[in-house]
Formats: sequence, C-alpha cells, structure tokens
Amino acid sequence: MNAEILCIGTELLHGDIANTNGQYISKKLAEIGIDVHYHSVVGDNPIRMEDALKLAFSRADIVICTGGLGPTKDDITKDIAAKYFNLTMEFDEGSLQHVKNIYNRLGREMSENNLRQTYFPKGSKILTNKNGTANACIINIDKKIGILLPGPPREMQPLMKEEVIPYLKQFSRDVVVGKKIVVIGVGESKAETMIMDLIDNQSNPTIAPYAGKGKVVFRVTAKAESKDQALKLIKPIEDEMLNRFGKNAFILDDSNIEETVAKMLLNKNLTIATAESCTGGLVASKLINYPGISKVFKEGFVTYSNEAKINTLGVRKETIDKYGAVSLKQLKKWPSVQQKKQVLI
Repeated sequence: MNAEILCIGTELLHGDIANTNGQYISKKLAEIGIDVHYHSVVGDNPIRMEDALKLAFSRADIVICTGGLGPTKDDITKDIAAKYFNLTMEFDEGSLQHVKNIYNRLGREMSENNLRQTYFPKGSKILTNKNGTANACIINIDKKIGILLPGPPREMQPLMKEEVIPYLKQFSRDVVVGKKIVVIGVGESKAETMIMDLIDNQSNPTIAPYAGKGKVVFRVTAKAESKDQALKLIKPIEDEMLNRFGKNAFILDDSNIEETVAKMLLNKNLTIATAESCTGGLVASKLINYPGISKVFKEGFVTYSNEAKINTLGVRKETIDKYGAVSLKQLKKWPSVQQKKQVLI
C-alpha cells in the first residue's frame, strides 16, 4: 500500500510554523514498509480541502491528515472526510467525557464549541488523544483508509506511534531500512559519477544522493520482511561504496555528525583538541555535548584575531602576513599530529 500525507492549516501555507509533521509521519511509515508518494499542504478552506482530499485518495490507498480537529469553526477536517466517504457525523460519548475530564483537571469551564470535538464520521475507529482535547480517528471503507490526526506535534506523534502504526502494520509485511553514507571532500557530481554503475543497476536496495553543507549524503534503502534481511541487502552496496570513496566516506547512523565523530574518537582512543577562528567555538560546543567525551577532548581555543593565532597557537606573524589568516597551502604544511594520537581541528 502507498500513502499520502495531507497537512491542513493556513498557518503552514503562510510559513508561520514549520511543517514537521510530514517528516515524522514519513519516517514512521517507512519503518513498516508503507511508501509515501506525496506530501500535500492545504489551507483551512472547505472547497480546497475537499479537492485536496479527493486528489489524495485518487493516487493513494492511505491518506493521513493532520490539523483541523479543534473546536473552532475552521476546524472542519472531520466534516470534509465524512463528505468524501458519504458518512454522517455521529456523537461520541467517550470523546465528550474525554474533553470534560481535561477541563476538570485544569479547573476550567468547558466552552460549548468544544462539542465539535465529540462528533466523528459514523463508524470511525476513535483514537484517544492523551495530550489534548482533540481525539483522532481512522476511517476504513472500500480499501481506502483515512486517518485524521491533530496538528500539534506533541499530540500527533504519540498517536502516530502508539495507535496508527500498530493499526497499519496489518497492511504491510515489509520494513524499509536506510543507511546513510556521508562523503566529504568530493563534489556531488563527481561522487555520483564514481558510483554511477551502482545507481544505474539499482533495484533493491536503492541509492539516493543529496547534497549538504560541505558534504554529499547517499541514502541506501532496502525493503525486506525484517530489519536484518534489509541490512543484509544493504551491506554489499555499503561496502562497495566505502571502498570506492575510501577515507572520504563514513557511515552516519541516526545520530548527527558530531556524535559520529565522538564515537569514532572514543572507539579508537584518539584525543582531540580544537583551535577555531570563524566558527567561534562551535565545533567544541557540539563535541562536548556527547557523554564521555571528556576522556578524549583535551582543550579548545577560539583564536579569532591574528594576535591570538600568533600568541596562542604559535603561528608565525610572517606566515599570516604572507598568506593571510586562512590558507589551505599552509594548513597542509602543518606538522602531523597523528603520531601523538591527537587530532587538531
């Protein structure tokens, strides 16, 4: 089965808030082997919402909507879904009690418009929202599945993880697993050329490159019945790519680059010191966030001015006068610190 994610809210279109829901939902669906083919965003307009939902169901088996489940008049996602599925709206006593309990706990009086949150398309599977008043629901009719979730991530994410994913597992026997290989020091076009034969012959796993700041990332993705089987499919491609890129490449797990560097330093018992200029201590600040880094992180310097470079790092004044504060040629001439098991950035 394939899915589309339809995020609802005029504030998303205006850029008032970032749309992080699509990213989170896509990752969770990938874990159970459900492909996401489209992301859509639509404002709180009934005609455009209806058109967007029809379009989504015309090209997807599953449509997951976020937003528009609140108590105000523009929260009409359930009404639009009911119209699409030709269902009437039905009162749910459990949802009423849910809203009342939250207001009682907060010591506040429930306003009448909150009653909108107690009506759902008839026959829906209602999902209790533990972090807000807006309960969610699942509609499954004629091999089309509509899932309506609240917009706030702190409410949507637990529902997605604890309710939606377990429900959708019955429709997929596969899992999708991805590994990221980061290449540094090689341009995007050249990096792709170096593995073009692998890309041309890809099927399962697939290889997708994308460029980042100062790096190229290749995501190698496999689909299989289990995570272990998917990793076995990925391993030969991963090994071949690492072999071709050599020291310019490393595997990036779910952690970020600084965590990966910290793990490598600790595993290889390599100490590190930092001397920074334009970054103003940013490298050091990122490294020291990793638990246990004190075993290998010795010290850090922010030598922003030329005087600091001369007095603290021992850079000769003549060198700076001749080459400037930033010089790749001079960096390559620096004495190697590898024999001391120390890396200087």
